[in-house]
Amino acid sequence: MSLRKIAVALVFATFAVGQAAAATCESLADLKLPETTITAAQSISAGTYTAPNGEAFTNMPAFCRVAATLTPTRDSDIGIEVWMPASSWNGKFEGVGNGGFAGAIEYSALAPGVRLGYATVSTDTGHIGSSTDGSFALGHPQKIIDFGYRSIHLMTVRGKQIAAAFYSKNPQGSYFTGCSTGGRQALMEAQRFSNDYDGIVAGDPVAYYTHHHVGGNLWVVRQMFNNPASTVFTTEDTLLGNAVNAACDALDGVVDGVLNDPRRCHFNPEKLLCEGSEKPPNCLTAEQVEAVRNLWSGPDQMVHEQGYYPPFERGGEADGWPSSISPPPPPAPQTDAHENIGLPFFKYFVFDNPSWDFRTFNWISDPAYVDNKIVLPGQILESVLNSINPDLKRFQAQGGKLIQYHGFSDPEVPPKTSINYFESVANFPGESLQRTEEFYRLFMVPGMNHCKGGPGANVFDMLTPLVQWVEHDTAPERVIATHYVNNNPAQGVQFTRPLCSYPREAVYKGSGNPNDAANFVCK
Repeated sequence: MSLRKIAVALVFATFAVGQAAAATCESLADLKLPETTITAAQSISAGTYTAPNGEAFTNMPAFCRVAATLTPTRDSDIGIEVWMPASSWNGKFEGVGNGGFAGAIEYSALAPGVRLGYATVSTDTGHIGSSTDGSFALGHPQKIIDFGYRSIHLMTVRGKQIAAAFYSKNPQGSYFTGCSTGGRQALMEAQRFSNDYDGIVAGDPVAYYTHHHVGGNLWVVRQMFNNPASTVFTTEDTLLGNAVNAACDALDGVVDGVLNDPRRCHFNPEKLLCEGSEKPPNCLTAEQVEAVRNLWSGPDQMVHEQGYYPPFERGGEADGWPSSISPPPPPAPQTDAHENIGLPFFKYFVFDNPSWDFRTFNWISDPAYVDNKIVLPGQILESVLNSINPDLKRFQAQGGKLIQYHGFSDPEVPPKTSINYFESVANFPGESLQRTEEFYRLFMVPGMNHCKGGPGANVFDMLTPLVQWVEHDTAPERVIATHYVNNNPAQGVQFTRPLCSYPREAVYKGSGNPNDAANFVCK
């Protein structure tokens, strides 16, 4: 038994003393836990279940739904829900992550876990609101801390205790899965709370959170909205994507609309510059060319700090840029994902001004201010929100396993952020690539947008290989991914590809159907 499992067993053995096994789901309403109020405990019948937010989930097993509110501070109001299979529990526990600013229980993440037999838990991270609503942070430093790291940890601790009370048995394996904000939460768990989970999946993580809002979100907003003449509309995205593919698609040996490693692509957007009477969307204006060039070169030129934040990669523009980077042409509202989630961060987390104008941002001095904005004495934004600590030795020593993945065509979080973090761990004193791969694997996903979608093979299962790694010590070398026709499973499989453990990549053997993953090797 690993040190982690011994420690967890001792904790729950202590908890179990004085806690009688729950006779029914409903009896969990009387469960007493520190700083916790059980607000619902109900048995749900098998079949279709309609969650409190109106989402309907089919083919659900019978399960016990427990909702609770956690109050670690006077200004905390952390909602959690634990869904536990009534008769088909696999003995395991799964925590699931959030997206954006969270603000809601992720019911769509709870349901799949329960179908697989996991006791599954989710949190709203301490506030109620849409995923783009950052107003909860204004004047509420404890809620920033809850959002940053405390809610996921407490969700995990209380979720396991609730599961132990229901089953009269401790979970025998604990896993966490999340993408985007959920990926940041996943890395935070590995770095800060190394005993919480045996295995963790971190997808497209917004790990360098403070730098991302400056060098990712605000950098895109500056290119798209500072000067109306520079805006690249959705009507130009296909032109841009086709040009990139024409220049770089064949570099990996297979012409399939996917760049295996976009870092090898150096297409110059100036080749699309309008000439004579040409006009967008058939070409790009000089201002648009400059905006695209800036997105592909990154913000270092403005913040004067080498390596401050990496740029976005070429590839997948036709699929990924609409709504993420490019707004629709007028008269539609001029906004994109980076503005919708980036500006609230500066308004409510940083400058405490709901009327803050992004044009007032000082690119010389304000980046440091963002990092060092005081949340509470001894805690600043970068320490509360960033999950970039390369020291994973505690997690490693406890037997933990970490799988990270990132779409190589992600238009919201630059793919190099995951590569940079993986390499920082491998280069940490006492580590090496070989030692790191014993507990941590990174899978770059060619042609995938942010967490899903895009022209690449973007549907895959990372939880199963993680469980195999944790429980059977079988490290994943490759994971098969699928691309469906029009990204719609109902329309059938278009092609499959292996995702390879970085720094390896999938290489076509040179014979056989290039739409079949079996004809690719990881090199």
